Amino acid sequence: MAIFSKSNVPQFSVDVYQNEYLPEGGREVNAIVTVTATGGGTIGSAVTAPHLFSPGEGPSAAVVLMVDCSGSMDYPPTKMRNARDATAAAIDTLRDGVHFAVVGGTHVAKEVYPGGGGLAVADAATREEAKQALRKLSAGGGTAIGTWLGLADRLLASADVAIRHGILLTDGRNEHESSEDLQAALDACAGRFTCDARGVGTDWEVKEVTAIASALLGTADIVADPAHLAADFTHMMETAMGKEVADVSLRLWTPVGTTVKFVKQVAPTVGELTGRRTESGPRAGDYPLGSWGDESRDYHVCVEVPPAGIGREMLAARISLVVPQPDGDVRNLGAQGLVRAVWTDDMAASTSINPQVAHYTGQAELAEVIQEGLDLRKAGNFDGATAKLGRAVQLASASGNADTAKLLAKVVDVVDATTGTVRLKAKVEEADEMTLETRSTKTVRVKK
Repeated sequence: MAIFSKSNVPQFSVDVYQNEYLPEGGREVNAIVTVTATGGGTIGSAVTAPHLFSPGEGPSAAVVLMVDCSGSMDYPPTKMRNARDATAAAIDTLRDGVHFAVVGGTHVAKEVYPGGGGLAVADAATREEAKQALRKLSAGGGTAIGTWLGLADRLLASADVAIRHGILLTDGRNEHESSEDLQAALDACAGRFTCDARGVGTDWEVKEVTAIASALLGTADIVADPAHLAADFTHMMETAMGKEVADVSLRLWTPVGTTVKFVKQVAPTVGELTGRRTESGPRAGDYPLGSWGDESRDYHVCVEVPPAGIGREMLAARISLVVPQPDGDVRNLGAQGLVRAVWTDDMAASTSINPQVAHYTGQAELAEVIQEGLDLRKAGNFDGATAKLGRAVQLASASGNADTAKLLAKVVDVVDATTGTVRLKAKVEEADEMTLETRSTKTVRVKK
């Protein structure tokens, strides 16, 4: 383990968990990489330009809140009121000095506050002005989320800040633009800001909301009861205010002849990173990890090495962490982890599966079979759905993922969790099914 330590800079560490032993001719090497950031505070030139920070107040940040104002937000009328109240609660949570704006989203995107194509700077006066502006929000029109994201991107780009973040609320499907238009907007915004997405009620499309959060390295969740929006928005904003380092990337170097099979986040949620690699030099590539506060996340790295004979060993991969600098270069955060491969004729050593690797392989499968099971259920393939969701119950039970097990129990009757024997419930509340689908990627961490 290596630690990046400098006064007032979050310390990043990398720990690697693996079974490095392979049988003769073995090629696949798996490792769980734990990245941890601790001891943050005001960070200066070691991570980015010192002028971007307000002394004693943490890194400078900009946040745009995107609030669905489409016609469906009037059904029931309390939904729009709850959205206004939730946005007001989030604004109250803003740290003084943070740049912010509110966007009202329909089939077009409109600046609600401050207007003029820019951002306000949070203080007592601007927070009150913003809350006054929220009272004018009313429901009417369609839904074109790509336009909301495009406006948020332009507003966030207008501020010279370290952290750029969006919070997006929708209650309906993205019916007034094509899926290609939304994907184009996500592609344009990826890497420019992070975004948390929330669906309120039960008339929105889970895959749309989770795709937004995945593309923009944020979180996705359901708020089935609009009355709970304020608490959720407050928590999201508190988390955003805790971010201290933006645009961290995991840099993976591999030797000649080695192929990267995949890189994925496995805790606190499952997320695919393999296709997001950008080349960063000979045999090296960067995978985006988003913004960080004091937190820890786990990643599964799988590489394929050239086969070798008994007694040989090699460095299969080297992992480091980097952040961009204002001059266009990157800075290495000093934390490094090594993935090794050692060929042995000790059958017990080479066939043993590292507990961390085994645990997260199961967690990734859990997320996958839940999605497959729910899709099969919607398609009317009840036998297939029963088999997949039964496997999900078995995996949740074996890994101790109690939260997911509780959500599954609202969709299936569990006969035997150990064997995965279940029966589909004849009637399932739509909110329960959507909650399971939305939260299917949430994992529990292995006990190390």
